[in-house]
Amino acid sequence: MTLHEIGRIKQVQVQRASLKAGERPYRYYDPTPLLVVDGLLLSPGGVIGLSANGEQVIDVHNTGHPASKNQRGLNGISIGFTSHYQAMRERYGLHLADGIAGENILVESDRDFALADLGERLAIRTAGGALVYLADLLVAAPCVEFSQFAASQGEKLPPEALKDALQFLHDGRRGFYARPAGELEGATVRAGDAVFADFHAADPRERAA
Repeated sequence: MTLHEIGRIKQVQVQRASLKAGERPYRYYDPTPLLVVDGLLLSPGGVIGLSANGEQVIDVHNTGHPASKNQRGLNGISIGFTSHYQAMRERYGLHLADGIAGENILVESDRDFALADLGERLAIRTAGGALVYLADLLVAAPCVEFSQFAASQGEKLPPEALKDALQFLHDGRRGFYARPAGELEGATVRAGDAVFADFHAADPRERAA
């Protein structure tokens, strides 16, 4: 196992409902359902936010959410980087505050990351010293609604401008999806936890959700 620290968690959050509002063709991106939480409880079905007083808030990508947007277990957990937000703000503006794209785990970093930079899986060292693994990493492709929100604060973009925004936000700039791996009973991650890229997972069985 070869771990390389890539940053520390800045914040954890949940999506209480879908961030896409309205009906086609007038759907738009609405970050209102986002909620920063004290901790994030990981499970094979997705994540549950934990408030400072212990209240549980289920994420819309958890299989247990009544309006679940979980896609065959592939998008139960999402990860983003502050460096990617900096790049988005430099291109599109200050409305793109850290976390507004909706990732569950936001990692503080001063460099950009492509999928290949994250190794075979990610490892998070919790405050108690345990390592929690996230495997099956995928690029989170940007949707039209978020791309329009990013590039024009929600105004409908001409086709070429929309294509340009979708391309700029792709390849991991919008973020990544992952699935929990290994033993996860009671695993909780919080702001301040260290995040590592694992380039040589020791046991292939640990990569299974």
